[in-house]
Amino acid sequence: QVLLVESGGGLVHPGGSLRLSCAASPTDFSINYMGWYRQAPGQEREFIARITSGGTPDYADSVLGRFIISRDGIQNTVHLQMNSLRLEDTAVYYCNGRHYGSSGWIDYWGQGTQVTVSS
Repeated sequence: QVLLVESGGGLVHPGGSLRLSCAASPTDFSINYMGWYRQAPGQEREFIARITSGGTPDYADSVLGRFIISRDGIQNTVHLQMNSLRLEDTAVYYCNGRHYGSSGWIDYWGQGTQVTVSS
């Protein structure tokens, strides 16, 4: 069983920054992709960013140039540096870990952390 624990959410003014972190355990479990999704009230969960075990990032257009994803492969942690935050970035942010095993792809999710952008 893989456990993902997020931290770093909070309240920030428009234009501000926040850094989210997600730690996976066990730390030696092979996770092919680690990433972030978000869900605003009344909306579906949407992809934000992900990074491969080799460090290749991928971003949604809505955050490209503002958010930076990074990964510590040894510790199995992933970070999301969020800059130039906008009101529309307000959502619950979920950490995602994707592992390819004998049964195919398996997704693991964190419990979510609230990010609120408000003036």
